[in-house]
Amino acid sequence: MAPQRILLGITGGIAAYKSAELVRLLKKAGHEVRVVMTRGAEAFVTPLTFQALSGEAVRTSLLDPEAELGMGHIELAKWADLIVVAPASADFIARLANGMADDLLTTVCCATESPIALAPAMNQAMWNNHRTRRNIGLLAEDPQIRLWGPDQGAQACGDTGPGRMLEPQVLFERIAGDRAGPLSGKRVVITAGPTREPIDPVRYISNHSSGKMGYALAAAARSAGAEVVLVSGPVALAAPIGVSVRPVVTAEDMLTEASRAVDSGCDIFIATAAVADYRPQACADDKIKKTSEDMTLALVRNPDTLATIAARTDAPFTVGFAAETADVERYARDKMQRKRLNMIVANDVSVPGLGFNSDCNAVTVFWRDGEQSIGPESKTGIASRLVALIAEQLS
Repeated sequence: MAPQRILLGITGGIAAYKSAELVRLLKKAGHEVRVVMTRGAEAFVTPLTFQALSGEAVRTSLLDPEAELGMGHIELAKWADLIVVAPASADFIARLANGMADDLLTTVCCATESPIALAPAMNQAMWNNHRTRRNIGLLAEDPQIRLWGPDQGAQACGDTGPGRMLEPQVLFERIAGDRAGPLSGKRVVITAGPTREPIDPVRYISNHSSGKMGYALAAAARSAGAEVVLVSGPVALAAPIGVSVRPVVTAEDMLTEASRAVDSGCDIFIATAAVADYRPQACADDKIKKTSEDMTLALVRNPDTLATIAARTDAPFTVGFAAETADVERYARDKMQRKRLNMIVANDVSVPGLGFNSDCNAVTVFWRDGEQSIGPESKTGIASRLVALIAEQLS
């Protein structure tokens, strides 16, 4: 990417130590980097660290007489091609969302006309707090703001969940794609999660899909500039910021809603959902009682959403997923050819700690004349790399 002038804002949080690696990556790529630190950030890392890495003096105070002699905060606001705040704490997000300018970083953000990218980092309870969600909602409506993350996984406090700052390499790739927006102007439809096929009013057939991969892809595609529609089975995940989520339950629901989304225009269709292959032939009106030792269910084949979309005369660029437990490449390539897909993403779900319900994964992507392995790494990181690869193959 062409060199940019990047202002890196660092707020108070343990993830501040990762920002040093981000500065290193940006400088290595030829960018100019200046750093603004809040008072909270200085409690975790020192300005001297970032001065050494960036080669520039680090700014920490709005009321620095020497810097402000030349209206330093305005100069910084005009200098930056892009402002990245990483980590962006809950406190900083709240102040920015409410238009406050009570320190150097918020003042620069208020004064700039350049894009501002936020990489949230906080405890999972703080991220899920309704006041934080309200503030994030306000920022999501601001065309100047990009929201990058957060990731999910183990946190410094011992909790597990959403709130981890994206890794420096992922942020670096987001910065690389921000100017061009590799999917700008594209409409992407993604399916995610499991389906539930009812047996009676209280029981159903389903699978172990958590939806994490599909939700991560939706967030990554949105960050790449796409308009994203996410057709989601039942999951326990928050909707990605800026993504239109259409909830469904059964495989038939998923086909109906996905087809409707594609009818409205679609450049890329990504099918990550783990759709049930079969459903009960009939759903009992009342709860089935335990009257015998054995029970027999008659099953019928469900419609194939991915194959149906790929077979359309106006088929978009179609990407499938193959979760296998053995002979992964053979089954994946066969599925790609049989369903006439442009690409397929395969993973071995028998590997402990990867795949279903995990925050991490490792995949191999196949297309007609190539392949590429990605991971093991977080699903957020894999999603970012997959979106970049899809954009490359699409062009």
